[in-house]
Amino acid sequence: MLEELKKQLQDLLSFDVELDFSPNKQMGDLAISCFSLAKEQQKNPAEIASDLAQKIKLGNLEIIEKIESKGPYVNLFLNTGVLAQKILGKVKNNENYGSNNFGSGKKVLIEYPSQNTHKEFHVGHLRNICIGNVLVNLYKKFGYEVSPVNYINDFGAHVAKCLWGIKFLYNGVEPLENKQEWLGRVYAEASNEIGDDPIKKQDVAEIQRELEAKSGDVYELYKKTREWSLEGFDKIQSELGLKHEQTFFESDIKEEGQKIVDELIEKKVAKEGEGGAIIVDLENYGLDIALLRKSNGAGVYMTSDLALAELKKEKYPDIDESINITGIEQNFYFKQLFKILELNSFEYKMTHIGYGLVNLPSGKMSSRKGNVVLYKYVYDQVFEYLHNETKQRHPDWSEEKINKNTKKLTLAGIKFGMQKHEALKNIVFDVEESTAISGYTGLYVLYTVARINSILKKAENNETENGVGELKEDEEKVLLLELSKYEDICKKALENYNPSVITRYCFDLASAFNNFYTKHRIVEAETTSLKVGRVLLSSITKNVLKNALEILSIETVEEM
Repeated sequence: MLEELKKQLQDLLSFDVELDFSPNKQMGDLAISCFSLAKEQQKNPAEIASDLAQKIKLGNLEIIEKIESKGPYVNLFLNTGVLAQKILGKVKNNENYGSNNFGSGKKVLIEYPSQNTHKEFHVGHLRNICIGNVLVNLYKKFGYEVSPVNYINDFGAHVAKCLWGIKFLYNGVEPLENKQEWLGRVYAEASNEIGDDPIKKQDVAEIQRELEAKSGDVYELYKKTREWSLEGFDKIQSELGLKHEQTFFESDIKEEGQKIVDELIEKKVAKEGEGGAIIVDLENYGLDIALLRKSNGAGVYMTSDLALAELKKEKYPDIDESINITGIEQNFYFKQLFKILELNSFEYKMTHIGYGLVNLPSGKMSSRKGNVVLYKYVYDQVFEYLHNETKQRHPDWSEEKINKNTKKLTLAGIKFGMQKHEALKNIVFDVEESTAISGYTGLYVLYTVARINSILKKAENNETENGVGELKEDEEKVLLLELSKYEDICKKALENYNPSVITRYCFDLASAFNNFYTKHRIVEAETTSLKVGRVLLSSITKNVLKNALEILSIETVEEM
């Protein structure tokens, strides 16, 4: 709607205008800012606003009910009935409302969540997956071909520490269940036990050497425990709606990374630093010194990531952009990596998206210290609470139905809670808040959808456009304006790599509907045509909410 009106104003005025939604209804529904025009024309912005208001009035645009100039702004008040006809007609006949094909023919590779074997799957990984899923869905919505991939660090120092713990702390005794979680606990215990003890560090180094030799009892233990981790990851990722097109492993590319480091030395991109380590001096770019190889010849994360970039290019040669999603603490590291690739004539657009940490109420999580919040723990806590709530509300439901509904509600509460804040911000995940049915939560949005389902059942799904011209109340206009924003909202979320734009929109749209619902009768409206119009408005609100929730990988429920 906004773009359509911009085009009409451009045709009328013969130049572009800055048109946007007004911050409050006293200033109209839409506003034109005249600052840029004033700068171009060397005139007073208030004078330009007054002139524009007069010209727009003369245009007699059907959708504009009133025009006024206030200082440097032109405020436009829209006709609710005409707005309803335009918005509801457009949305009702467009299953792909909010979509756009500007990405058609382009391909994007998105790597996430890039977890480590032999460690827990915690809520930090959960936030990574939530962000990645939204980006995959948004890119698809705009016509891109998307390839979700994963890169798993299955060969780092953390693996050697975990195997040391199994060998020296547990005497090789294995658990009967929850093996992936057990590995994470062993890693944390081993890290704390090893500390700065030189003898224990030497034991770990010996285990690392045996790993790299790929033979012997240590390597057999590694293969078995690695499989435990991967099976655990697959189960959780499937539950969260993530399916990778391909998974890369550090163990497969570590040696290739060393060859690339040698090539960088030959090209004089890399050089020997103090103590014999191989580095790339990036100080001229404000990126300090990057380490590619330790003085003892061992590789580092950068070594493997150089090989991974080449492997991605080989497997996906026609990708337009390759995206990595990691914690914000790796922002600087990826700037170094991308600069080294650039210096090595690597022609492949790469983007890093950093997200804030998920904290405990007591502070930052750490796998090494063992104070992590596991995904399973959070899921179980939320599920148990919501299961009891659902059982109390619906004593007539079967246990199967309660469990099915509760699972959807649980995932909705968790996913929404992980995405409700701007990606760059650190968050403290609150289990209690995620189960709330009011406020800025996923369950509030799902409750709104369930409420509309109930309305539509009572109305016998009488959804025609015959009564949209009857929609004239302020609350109806607010709801219509929210619906009209959806296309721009999706685009903004993608441009900024920010899922919270979608969660905030879901909340705002749900709030607008509930405000409309509490103040006006729908099924029992004063006239049949008004009932028809309000039923259609309700139905389309539900469809847009469901569409937005699908972007967040959240399923709706028929009733709560």
